Amino acid sequence: MFSQALTVRVDSIARQLETVFLFTKNDVRTTLIPVTIFALSVAPRYDTTHAWHAPLWIWFHLLQFNIANQIQDPEEDRKNKPSRPIPAGRISVDSAADMRWVMIPVCLLLSLWHGTQALLASTVFAALTIWYNELHGDKMGLSKNVLTAILGGCLEVGATVAAGPHNSCIDKAGALAVTLSSTVFATTLHAQDFKDEEGDRLTGRRTLPTIFPKAARFSMMFGIPLWSYGLSCIWKLDALSTTAFVVYGAFVGIRFVMYNTVGADKQSCKFYSLWYALAHLLPGYWRFFYGV
Repeated sequence: MFSQALTVRVDSIARQLETVFLFTKNDVRTTLIPVTIFALSVAPRYDTTHAWHAPLWIWFHLLQFNIANQIQDPEEDRKNKPSRPIPAGRISVDSAADMRWVMIPVCLLLSLWHGTQALLASTVFAALTIWYNELHGDKMGLSKNVLTAILGGCLEVGATVAAGPHNSCIDKAGALAVTLSSTVFATTLHAQDFKDEEGDRLTGRRTLPTIFPKAARFSMMFGIPLWSYGLSCIWKLDALSTTAFVVYGAFVGIRFVMYNTVGADKQSCKFYSLWYALAHLLPGYWRFFYGV
């Protein structure tokens, strides 16, 4: 009897943990991994014992953002993203809303332990999350890229501080890295929107691919290789690494123009995610060879 009850309890806890994870599942490749790479590369005083703090800090804040975002329009998710926890019937909208407000103080307390800069990043992130969802960020059009990039910058600052020793601070090189990363993200973020272009048109979402379909694709073809070269110069990559990074960037950018089916766009988005992750490694290259 006891063992049966314990099994039921364990299964219930496992299901609840899975539900929580599903809120952030789609962001593991596009956000959690790249920003973790960034934090470990940029942290001025790397502490191996604190390395796991970076992905933990990122994940808690992603959870806060995604819950707030996914309670906005559950009916739309039932049509387009039925695997999400709310449309899948794993959690109610009211329960998710309660969880959303709990996550804000949880994230702030987690950040307070890491110091002033992490707390400031968490505070700004929480405020922007509320603003983003009040404005229905998915339908904001061009400004969505900018606001999402600022949110990403907050994640990078907080994770970089969390990856270092207790109460560490981001330095000038780190600040430059965050600024460049946020700018790159703001100008290339729509790489993730091409695969959803048809559904976005049906639901009224305003993204660069729905507003300027041809221009958005050509911006990939020119923007990604140009950023590849610019970042390589700023972070002083050697000639061979620069060439390889630019060639790969050109490959990714050209794919978006040459192949425009949903399946091809999904694959191109994966190549873009790898390119963006590689770009996050460049400040680490500079720290290793030129940093003090």
